[in-house]
Amino acid sequence: MIGDVLISSIICNNLRTAYPDAQIDYLVYASTTPVLEGNSSIDNIILFEEKHRKSKKELLNLGFQIRNEKYDLLIDAYSKLESWILVLLSNAKRKISYKKPGRTFLYTDNVSFESFPKTNLGLAIERRLSLLEPLNLKIKLDPIPKLFVSEKENQEAIALFEKHNVQKDRKTVMISLLGSETLKTYPLEFMSKVVDYVADNADVNILFNYFPKQIQEAKTVFNGCKPSTQEKVYFDLLGGDLRSFIGLVNKCDLIIGNDGGAINMAKALDKPSFIIFSPWIEKKIWATFEDGIHHLSVHLKDYRPALFEQKNEKMLKKEALSLYREFQPEFFKDKIEFFLKQNLSSSAK
Repeated sequence: MIGDVLISSIICNNLRTAYPDAQIDYLVYASTTPVLEGNSSIDNIILFEEKHRKSKKELLNLGFQIRNEKYDLLIDAYSKLESWILVLLSNAKRKISYKKPGRTFLYTDNVSFESFPKTNLGLAIERRLSLLEPLNLKIKLDPIPKLFVSEKENQEAIALFEKHNVQKDRKTVMISLLGSETLKTYPLEFMSKVVDYVADNADVNILFNYFPKQIQEAKTVFNGCKPSTQEKVYFDLLGGDLRSFIGLVNKCDLIIGNDGGAINMAKALDKPSFIIFSPWIEKKIWATFEDGIHHLSVHLKDYRPALFEQKNEKMLKKEALSLYREFQPEFFKDKIEFFLKQNLSSSAK
């Protein structure tokens, strides 16, 4: 959800450029608001909470709250049952979303839901930008999501680095250690090898991104690493919340690991990224800004395409864990080495 909300915020950013005096409100899941802090393109954040999902009455109340604002324009980048109900109740003058069977009557403008990217922006970005097309905005669209780190947060991150005696003469790599679920998490023993590759190829500080409740999985990865790698890992250096994590990522030089919110936040902070995709996730959607240098990604399909023949997303998700076992880290060891060389050299950004 964090990645979705952050990437969809580019709609707000471009609307602000086109309509500097407009009231721009953003309806998001309550847990995702930290990635919107400091974004002046958004006037009001409307929270979608668990009560709205569990209670029809609460969902209707939210719909009437939206209706009372008398919006001129509503853009639905979510396009699921919950948002359809809110769109129906909104009474907005103009309503834009993706063209999907059985729901076009809800919107005044239905935009094609493209299946293949046209650029290296990736479908996740291109699809959201397409929602602005009916408006014929007289601006150059900015496709890059933005995160904003305050000076206080920056100083707190520096203080954490100093508290843990992070070596100042070395660059720092963030490892996106775990996905949002098991089916999006590269096998832990394989991830240990990935961390070893990083440590073997670069004299760097290594930070692990994990929640406290995931400490056992993090320890499994750490214990699977070579002693020489473990010496470079600052295992206990964690942010206390999502905003402090953003501050820490801002002090890192690049990120490597599982696709997810951490990767998307790092990209929004202009950090180079190396993504290991789950076998059931479509790379063409979330491999955003892929340029082969600053942003690279790998997918089992790149190396074993025969395993994906005549299989849809549902089938791949069911087989994800067994397919992950086929995705040996040796397949992309050379790509990690190349990525590190390109982005950790003294001349790299």
